[in-house]
Amino acid sequence: MSSKAPAARFLAVGMMLAGWAGSAGVAAADPQPAPPPAPKTTIDHDGTYTVGTDIAPGTYSSAGPVGTGTCYWKRLGNPDGALLDNALSKKPQIVQIQATDKAFRTSGCQPWQITGEGNAPAEVPGPAAGAQLQTDLAILNGLLGPTGERVPQS
Repeated sequence: MSSKAPAARFLAVGMMLAGWAGSAGVAAADPQPAPPPAPKTTIDHDGTYTVGTDIAPGTYSSAGPVGTGTCYWKRLGNPDGALLDNALSKKPQIVQIQATDKAFRTSGCQPWQITGEGNAPAEVPGPAAGAQLQTDLAILNGLLGPTGERVPQS
């Protein structure tokens, strides 16, 4: 055998290692699965929608029924269909879908759009609000006598 055989083996092993390293690099560069889509803020057809998955909670409005029919909707509190609120109407509708609702079902209604009303978190009063409330109550208590009647002023 010639002295070229060991060199050819090293070359072949080197090429295999380089190929393996290259393929490992490609595998590492594979993108992660895309995150699920964000919940929709428009409901454009009849159906039951899971709150937080299919649709975002918030205040929604619909122009009312399709054609001369009736618009029916209901808010559900659990997967079994516990009714929280519902309406059947021929007029435009507004519904507040809470984050704690499990699902929303609509039938015969024009598309629902989130309105932006009531979607901001409720403002939590800070310490100053509590102190102001105590001051206001103290003033009222001072104006009222022990029996709840107004104290005569001199």
